[in-house]
Amino acid sequence: MANNGNAALRAARQALGYRSQAALADALTEVARTIGLRLEVAARTVRRWESDDPPWPHPEHAAALEALFKRPVTELGFSPPWRNSSEGRNSGDVLNGNRIQAVRSRRGLTGAELPAAVVKNYVAITVAHRGWYWSLPAKQLHRSVAHHALLGSELIPQVDVRATVALAKAVSESALLSGRLEFFDLQQADEAQSSFVLALQAAHEAADALLGCAVLAHMAFIPAFSGETKRAEEARERVRAARAFARRGNGNHELIAWLDAVEAEVETRFGNTRQALDLIRHAEQSYALHDPQDRPSPPWLDWFSPTRLAGFKANTLVSAGDGRQALVTLRQVLDELPAESVKQRSVYLADAAAACVLEKLPEEACRFLEDALDGIGEHWYATTLERIKVVRQDLRKWDSLPQVRALDERLYDWHTTVNSLSG
Repeated sequence: MANNGNAALRAARQALGYRSQAALADALTEVARTIGLRLEVAARTVRRWESDDPPWPHPEHAAALEALFKRPVTELGFSPPWRNSSEGRNSGDVLNGNRIQAVRSRRGLTGAELPAAVVKNYVAITVAHRGWYWSLPAKQLHRSVAHHALLGSELIPQVDVRATVALAKAVSESALLSGRLEFFDLQQADEAQSSFVLALQAAHEAADALLGCAVLAHMAFIPAFSGETKRAEEARERVRAARAFARRGNGNHELIAWLDAVEAEVETRFGNTRQALDLIRHAEQSYALHDPQDRPSPPWLDWFSPTRLAGFKANTLVSAGDGRQALVTLRQVLDELPAESVKQRSVYLADAAAACVLEKLPEEACRFLEDALDGIGEHWYATTLERIKVVRQDLRKWDSLPQVRALDERLYDWHTTVNSLSG
C-alpha cells in the first residue's frame, strides 16, 4: 500500500494488531455478527478503504467499523460524500446504488454558512410532514416530502457544524417518511429502498441509533412483502440489525414492542404464524411495561400504539386461520382507532373481511370490503387494495351472490382502477 493512501485506517488497523487487510476483513465480519449484522467483509473492500480515495462505507460496514475501532468512521480517514461532491445534477441523481450523491458545499464559494434559522425552519417542515401523513393524499404529500429530504441532504454541508446533528436527524426522518409513502401507499419498493438508504446514512451522520433502528426495521418489509421465500433471511437480517441499533440507542419498551410487531409481520409473511404470535405476546408484555412519562418514545414513532399492535395481531390470526379470534380483535381495534387513522382503518376492514371468509360469512365480508373501498376512496392506500384483492380471490366460491357481484362493481370502478394502475 502506498504511503499516500488512507493512513488513518491503516494506522488504526495496525494498532489493533491486524497485520493484513484480510485479517481486518475477517475481524469486521466477526464483529458485525456480534452486533446483529449478517455481512461478509472482503479483503478487497478493505483495500478500497485504504486507497487514496476511500469510498464512504455502506451504513452496515460503517457500524462494524465503529464497533471494532470504538470511534466514528470520520476519524478513520473517511469523509461523508456530501462534504466534497460535485455540482450539476438534478433530483433524479440523488441516489446511486447505496451512496448519497450530494452537492458540493457552497461554503467554499460564499465564505459563509447558512443562518441558524434555516435548520429550525427545516425541522418545522419535517414535523408538519409527519402530521400530514395521516390526512393528505399520498401522491401529493410524497412530492413534497421527497424534495424536502433532497433539500436537507444538500443543506448538510452548508450549516454550522453545531447544527449538523439536528439537520441530519430531520433529513433522516424525512427520507424515512418518503420511503414509507413509496412502500406502503404507492407500492414503489425500489424507490422506497433508495429513500431508506438515504435515511440510514443521514441517521448515521446524526449518530442517532434509534432512527437507524427505525429505518432498518422498515427495510425488512421490502423482502418480506416480496413474496419470495428466498428473501426470508434478508428480512430477518434487517430485523436483527434493527434490534442491535435499538440496544445501542437504549430503546424503550414501546420501540421494542414495535420491533416485535415488525418481526411478527415478517414471520407471518413467510408462514411462521406460531412464531409470529409468540412475538406478538412478547410485544404485549413490553407494552405493559412501557411508561411514557419515564421514558418517552421519539416523536416520529407515531405509527404505533397498543391499538395498532392489536391490528398486527389480528392479521397474524387471519394468516393462522383463526377467523373467530381475528374478528373479535378487529372489532375492538376498529372501535378504538382514532377517526383520523383512515388508512389504517381501511387495512383493518380488509383484514376483517378476510376473517369473515374464514368463518364462511361472505355477505359480511363484502360489507367490510365495501367500507374498505370507501376508505381508499378518501385516502388512497395501495396496501389496502392489495389485501382487498386477496380477499376477493378467496370469495370466488360465492361469485353468484349479489353482494359479491356488487363488490366487483365497486372494485373495478373508474377511481379504483385508475389509481391501482397509475402507481
